Amino acid sequence: MTIQIKSLLQARLHDPFALLGLHHEGENAVIRFYDPHATVVLLHGEPFIKTHPEGLFEWRGESAPALPYRLRVETGSSSREVLDPYQFPAHISQQDLFLFSEGMLQQAYRMLGSHAIEINGVSGVRFAVWAPNAERVSVIGEFNSWDGRINPMRLHGSSGVWEIFIPEIARHALYRYEIRNRDTGHILTKTDPYSQGYELRPGTASLAATDQRHSWQDEAWMQKRAGWDWLHAAVNIYEVHAGSWRRHPDGRFYTYRELAHDLVPYVKSMGYTHIEFMPVTEHPLDESWGYQCSGYFAPTSRFGSPDELRHLIDACHQADIGVILDWVPAHFPQDDWALARFDGTALYEHEDPRKGFHQDWGTHIFNFGRNEVKSFLVSSAHFWLSEFHFDGLRVDAVASMLYLDYSRNAGEWIPNKYGGRENLEAVEFLRELNVMVHDRFPGALTMAEESTAWPAVSRPVYLGGLGFSMKWNMGWMNDTLSYFSHDPVHRRYHHNELTFGQIYAYTENFILPFSHDEVVHGKGSLLSKMPGDAWQKFANLRLLLTYQMTCPGKKLNFMGNEIAQGREWQSRWELEWWQLSEEYHRSMQNLTRDLNELYRTLPALHDQDFQSEGFSWIDCNDAEKSVLSYQRLARDGSTAVIILNLTPLPRIKYRVGLPALVSYREVLNSDSAYYAGSNLGNAGSLFAETIPWMNQPCSAEITLPPLAGIILLPQTSNTP
Repeated sequence: MTIQIKSLLQARLHDPFALLGLHHEGENAVIRFYDPHATVVLLHGEPFIKTHPEGLFEWRGESAPALPYRLRVETGSSSREVLDPYQFPAHISQQDLFLFSEGMLQQAYRMLGSHAIEINGVSGVRFAVWAPNAERVSVIGEFNSWDGRINPMRLHGSSGVWEIFIPEIARHALYRYEIRNRDTGHILTKTDPYSQGYELRPGTASLAATDQRHSWQDEAWMQKRAGWDWLHAAVNIYEVHAGSWRRHPDGRFYTYRELAHDLVPYVKSMGYTHIEFMPVTEHPLDESWGYQCSGYFAPTSRFGSPDELRHLIDACHQADIGVILDWVPAHFPQDDWALARFDGTALYEHEDPRKGFHQDWGTHIFNFGRNEVKSFLVSSAHFWLSEFHFDGLRVDAVASMLYLDYSRNAGEWIPNKYGGRENLEAVEFLRELNVMVHDRFPGALTMAEESTAWPAVSRPVYLGGLGFSMKWNMGWMNDTLSYFSHDPVHRRYHHNELTFGQIYAYTENFILPFSHDEVVHGKGSLLSKMPGDAWQKFANLRLLLTYQMTCPGKKLNFMGNEIAQGREWQSRWELEWWQLSEEYHRSMQNLTRDLNELYRTLPALHDQDFQSEGFSWIDCNDAEKSVLSYQRLARDGSTAVIILNLTPLPRIKYRVGLPALVSYREVLNSDSAYYAGSNLGNAGSLFAETIPWMNQPCSAEITLPPLAGIILLPQTSNTP
């Protein structure tokens, strides 16, 4: 007992429930209560004896008081009534603890963190945290004057999980954990890794027991998604940074509700099928854009409450727009108040920096081989899909997870057990993640940002793949932007940069991305990458987007691409919406809207994005004139013919092969005056002739406008 009291007073007591609260000693009932600020403690008017001047009180009686008992605590001139936390039993099941330690608890956020519950008819908040190398863990907060001596927690055996129920505290009260490392004795103050809400930056405290009061109205969407054939559907993603799509005139962010009011109808009017939000998980630094995440179970408070984010997603679903979360399981920041060395040891990360530290980003790498870390990350994915109805996850920096030598020189990394460079634990984690998502959330997508030749990224786990739904086609993106950066006079020497992609186009389920990564860090905007004078720049960009929207693969564009923003993206300001007062930018928006509409409504442009049967070259060899022509085909037999003139020289009477002896309607010409082009074209239609050409049974002489693409649809089976 003396040792326990000494440890309590030194804030080192490992098992406070063995000392504090109600106990039976012989024939007596004993209650011990500790509060270093209290002067008097009473039970039903009976005073406790102060057994230690530093705040330990004791009451003894022949019979125990009825539970739950309430104490009156006097501190100087003030007093309050409290329910003793140490009279309440543990409330975490052994089954959950076992699954957590095995890396199999997919909803660990229901066990850990802070939750409003009721025990023995008393409402309060249960706190639970994983800190296996702690000597003592306490909850500190507004409710106990941030004093780590007052509410030390109980440890659940060897699980490393600490728990306490604190009755009658307010929801959303600020709190943290105070952790004393068992080896060094160092005391750390940490936010809750499983917190579902945080105070507004620069504050870093967690919010106790955030509640979900939003009433979802998206049942029809969720039912439709469950049976959605995404392999053959149009998927056209608008990537959004919530902090800079729009800003108020005084620089304030738009809230989640304001985005629901303005962003959702805009995306709907533009014809996108999905919004992908750059990370809206809580993060301390605006300039990280959310990629240095500190709250894996909490939406950032920058834009409002968790329920307001639910409102935004619900509004998207009611408008038939899917929502994808950019999710970052690869690494986390070094902030000493968050995950880094959480209990004084490398808990979520590796101890050895050759495995646990990312040199490029100055961040820690998750220890994917640790079961509790797998439970943490898989549960985070489950949380966003379940609690917020996200329709998928774009998984950031997958390549950095797969390779132990990623961005490292020789001697700076540790091989796996077979001597290879593959991160076997990360591979296993990604497979488990994808199996969980596809099993528990039918119709939800997982998308890998993966830039290497790792095989079968988007193939099912049961076939030996990583299990992602889709993979970003970084090779296509790099080759395409490289080609378009060349002056057209030189493009004939780089023709293969546009044709090479078809060699591997169907090895994965590819997304064709022009993302935020291509318009930051001095890379300039898409418009600024284009060569030539102002007219040629806009014509090239119109041609680029026409090429993207007619190539096999699902689509992604970062906000601002659709209006040909002039400067590269800056997260501190909103997009340059004022440019829509200028014809070139307004016309680019018109083209984007029309391309989106065609991609969404023409099966030929999306039905077989992932099958080689959905694409065939008409002619890929005219490098001298820098002209490409190809077909897109749907399973129902419908087809679209696309011809691209990649130089500013008009091609008059250019003969192109056609698949059938029918009339063809020119459904899009990116050189149309409506798009601020020169309005050169084919008067809206043309007729095939019985002249075989380019391995096609028919052909026609057409006019190819400068730096433009045209889309032709066969109109009738009758001979023209």
